[in-house]
Formats: sequence, structure tokens, C-alpha cells
Amino acid sequence: RGAAPAPTGSVARLRRPSRGGYGAAMDFRETTVAQLAADVAARRTSARELVQAALDRIEALNPSVNAFVAVDGERALQEAGELDERLARGEEVGPLTGIPIGVKDLEDAAGFRTTHGSLAHADDPPARRDSILVERLRAAGCIVVGKTNTPEHGHKADTTNVLFGPTRNPWDLGKSAGGSSGGTAAALAAGMVPLATGSDGGGSIRIPSAVCGLTGMKPSLGRVPAGGPDAPGWGDLSTKGPMARRIRDVTLALDAVVGPDPTDLRSLPMPEASWTRSLDDVGAPHRVAWSPTLGYAAVDREVLAVCEAAVDRLADAGTEVIEVPTVFEQDPVLDWLRIAMVGGARVLDAYRDTPRWDQVDAGHRAAIEAFGRVSGEDLFRSLDACHHANLRLVELFREAPLLLTPTVAGQAGAPGGEGT
Repeated sequence: RGAAPAPTGSVARLRRPSRGGYGAAMDFRETTVAQLAADVAARRTSARELVQAALDRIEALNPSVNAFVAVDGERALQEAGELDERLARGEEVGPLTGIPIGVKDLEDAAGFRTTHGSLAHADDPPARRDSILVERLRAAGCIVVGKTNTPEHGHKADTTNVLFGPTRNPWDLGKSAGGSSGGTAAALAAGMVPLATGSDGGGSIRIPSAVCGLTGMKPSLGRVPAGGPDAPGWGDLSTKGPMARRIRDVTLALDAVVGPDPTDLRSLPMPEASWTRSLDDVGAPHRVAWSPTLGYAAVDREVLAVCEAAVDRLADAGTEVIEVPTVFEQDPVLDWLRIAMVGGARVLDAYRDTPRWDQVDAGHRAAIEAFGRVSGEDLFRSLDACHHANLRLVELFREAPLLLTPTVAGQAGAPGGEGT
């Protein structure tokens, strides 16, 4: 399919749920993932009803928002029916029983094409297996309803591509949903699904979460394994993780998917503590570091005012706030670009001197030409910069265990790169 049609209004009509129970008017933003799964497990509702509610909401809102780029409702309903039959037989399914999910189109979900948001992959065969993250979510009881939009190979913070067009922010269709997990963020913000997958190599979970009003968390490298048959495209920069509206929903999913995998050299051992239980009896932190600009960024006044108000609330709750004007002496973006675009060049150089090269996003090609043609020595200098940035953070965390900063320095522009 092509790009979504232009919106008919400035704000998507996000229907509120009927209080009489689940159904076509269900708004997943109003109910926790834990409650939904508990209701399915106790047979107060069915997995099929949840999947149908997701499909109905996608049908109603996706033409304007363009969060999903592929949906297989027939298969999802069949899998939901099979799960309901297992529950009727008394089987235990998992902590995410019956939860409909979307999968970011940079990772595999069996039966769906992984296009990477690229014309060059538009006709690739459907994936034959799930990524490790999707496999573990399915094992926990989730049902994949479709794939969510992404910029080509996740290379920028605005979710648009030639293949599917731009994803729009469901709270204001004239604004971008961010990126690169913008399709997932928009689907969650619009209540199309209660849970979905994302990945983050430079803000790609955190940026769209911020501009779509979600709680976003990039897991530590190796916490959610990135193994499987393909090597990581961006080396140690990118990690996969679940996305949801609430942090408790994110932690519930993390409890189901973290843990080592032998195909990931960097995967971490299973943590002793439960992510979900770690949120019990949470109060204001004793001490935090607060850096409005990290030492180099120009921050939008309205963004800064919102963040300062949040920091003031922590201070009013008894938290000691240590202001740190400079965390880094210079913007680390050039080192980040070298590492990321060397990874991009490794993937896309195979298309040079073929018709596929001309199908690669022009901005992506330009970034690869500008930053992906570096010597091995220059690449290692950028990797050294990662080491030194970490040393600086270790030093800072001796003063306070948490560093607060604005997630984004500016406001979202128009979808599709017009002023973003």
C-alpha cells in the first residue's frame, strides 16, 4: 500500500471507551496491560474480543494516523481463538495472555514482510521466524496484529518513508510522531494496541514516546537479546524493547522478555529482581542531577518550562536536586553519526550500482556519504568517545543516581520532514 490519505482535520478523533465493557469502542489507553491479560486469563473477556477491538480501532484511525503498515486480522483472530480454546481447557498461557501487539517494521514477525521502511525491501518474502523479542512476547501470550511504520532503516527521528508515507501524531495530525519507532508510538497513543515493540539506537524509543505522550524506556544493551541470524546493524548503539503508555505496562513486558540468549554475545544474565515488583512502594528519589542542556543543546523555552516544573515538583516532594550545567563538553552527535552511518553503509553498500541504490531514501544516502566513509582509525576514535562519555556518567552518578534532562530539545514539526 502507499501513503495514507491526507487527514481531514487537525486532530484525530480518538473515541473514548464505552464503560459497559470491551468491544469496538474499546480504548486500550484506559486499561492497563496487566488488567487486560488478567481478564482474558479469568475468561471475563476473550483474546478474540481484544484482537477484534484492536482491529476495529486500527480500521477507524489508521487511515489518518498511518501507524500500521501491514495488518493480518484473519490470522490474528485465528490465533486469538486458539488461545481462548487453550484457556477453556484450563491451560496457563502467560502473563500477557491475549494482548494484541504491533511489531516495528525493523524486526521480524513470522508471516510478515520486514521492509525496513524501504522500497528496496518492499518485495522481500515474509519472515519465516520471529525476532527474539517477538518470539518471547508470543510465548507470554501476545498476538501480533501487524507491523508499524518506521523511517528507512530507522535512520532519523521522523517516521516517514517513500514506501508508506508519514506517520502522524494522533494528538495533532499536523505534527510528526517522532522516530524511529514513530509508528509504534502513534499506535499506542491512539489506543490501537496496548503494547508494541520498538528499538532505540539514538532516541528511537524515547523521542516518539515523548512527543506522543508515552513513557518510553531504552533497555540497557544486552538486556533484551538482539541475537538471531543477522548481526546488529548499528553495533552497540541500538537495543530493542517493548513500548506502552505506562511504565508498569513496560515493566510487565520486560519481565517476559529479558534474559540471555546464546546467539547474542552481549546479552545479560537474568536479573534477580522483577521489573514490575521494583515499582512497588516507589517514592520520590533522595537525590537527582538536573542538566537542562547537557552543556551543549539549545532547548525550546516551552519544553524547558515543562521540565523545570517537573523538577520543581520533585524538589517539593523532598528530592535534593543538583544542577549540572555541563555533562558533556561538546555535542557527541558527530561520533554517533559515524558509528551509525558506518553501520548503514555496511547494509546498503550492497545496493550500489544497482537500481536499488536509487530507491534508498535520499537523506539516508547523503548521511552515509557524509559520515559512513571513515577510516578504521576514525571509527575507533568515535568508539573511544563512547568510552569517555561513559566515564563522565560514572563520575556524575557518584553524585546522584539519576540524571534528568529534556528528552527532546525542540517541538515536533510537520510529519514527513516539513520543518521537523
